[in-house]
Amino acid sequence: GLVHIKNPHLDSMEEDVLYHLDLGTKTHNLPAMFGDIKFVCVGGSPNRMRAFAQFMHKQLGLAGDGEDLADICAGTDRYAMYRAGPVLSISHGMGIPSISIMLHELIKLLHHAKCRDVTIIRIGTSGGLGIEAGSVVITDTAVDSSFKPRFEQVVLDDVVVRSTELDKDLVEELLACSKEIPDFPTLVGHTMCTYDFYEGQGRLDGALCSFSSEKKLQYLKRAYNAGVRNIEMESTAFAALCRLCGLKGES
Repeated sequence: GLVHIKNPHLDSMEEDVLYHLDLGTKTHNLPAMFGDIKFVCVGGSPNRMRAFAQFMHKQLGLAGDGEDLADICAGTDRYAMYRAGPVLSISHGMGIPSISIMLHELIKLLHHAKCRDVTIIRIGTSGGLGIEAGSVVITDTAVDSSFKPRFEQVVLDDVVVRSTELDKDLVEELLACSKEIPDFPTLVGHTMCTYDFYEGQGRLDGALCSFSSEKKLQYLKRAYNAGVRNIEMESTAFAALCRLCGLKGES
């Protein structure tokens, strides 16, 4: 149930500085601060993740109104982190580079804190594809712009390909939970991850546009037929890192 790290170099380091979280193994007692964390929820916006932490504070019946929750990462302006009982709420910014940096340091934090059986869920807005506006999509597999379940990471001058399948049991568990909340239509589908908000997602209103509206519609139809139900910019990196490091993850 421990969180794994796949980096032999960390064992020889006197201190691991989690620079973008403003935390470290020498400056902070990570097991005392985070050892009882069981759930981590991540999303793009700092304000949204603060609001989510306040919501969880009330749902868990914790003391106080949650309005004064402290930002654990207040010493940096890169990310924001809050906790409500066993739930950690963290912002990750926008796009694969931003969430990747946060996840590397978050995974090391959970490892150093000796957390066990952690579930991590990415929550956030996305563009729906052929579904009712306001729907919740539970991702079974994150796919790239070619509809393939893979995350390609350039490491030095090698292209490393990693799997992006998410935890199937968690998918079923979340779908079962959704039946208790009738206000939001919920479905399971593929989530397509792109590297860009405008051209990468077929939008016609960016500073650049190199395709016609007809080509856009043809592409989106192919995506839908491949099982894609929503489009965003973080899911493949999220799925790949969680899978490799033993985290039960869902987006």
